[in-house]
Amino acid sequence: MAEQQEQAAADAMMTRIGQVAMLLHGGDREEARGRFLDLWDEIGEDGDALHRCTLAHYMADAQDDPSDELAWDLRALSAADTLTDTRITEHPQSLAVRAFYPSLHLSLAVDYANLGRSEAARSHLRRARDTVGVLGDDAYGDGVRAGIGRLELRLDEEGPSGGAPEAAPGQGRGPGGETLGPPRQRP
Repeated sequence: MAEQQEQAAADAMMTRIGQVAMLLHGGDREEARGRFLDLWDEIGEDGDALHRCTLAHYMADAQDDPSDELAWDLRALSAADTLTDTRITEHPQSLAVRAFYPSLHLSLAVDYANLGRSEAARSHLRRARDTVGVLGDDAYGDGVRAGIGRLELRLDEEGPSGGAPEAAPGQGRGPGGETLGPPRQRP
């Protein structure tokens, strides 16, 4: 009985994170940031790794400052590194842990590119490319692969030294202001 209650609470947290993500994708970044921070405080720095990974991955998208976006994406990667396949399968919309990595590394590559740190961007882009084979032949996998391709083209245009100056908020984004890469989806 206690185990079922814990699982229900975990699912409730994932639902709450998903609701705030919908707010974010609806365009209310400031409100989403505030709600994500409240949830982060509730989860805690040492809380459930799946919750931390998911929330941090979304919270990165809610940031206006590229350095803040990078910090949240690094938190997501750190949390993913502590996940186990067993924990992931406890959630109804589960993925294998390794399926997190292409998107996490792509996000980090974009963050580093936006900060003008092309060497770090290329390193994470290689990691994204190396792990993309675990993704399915579906819209999410296609989105990650397309994001990798777009960022490769962008970095190739900048040249091996990265030639672009440090990006201001909003740079390194598509014509509609969207972040290069796939839309973040709940893991």
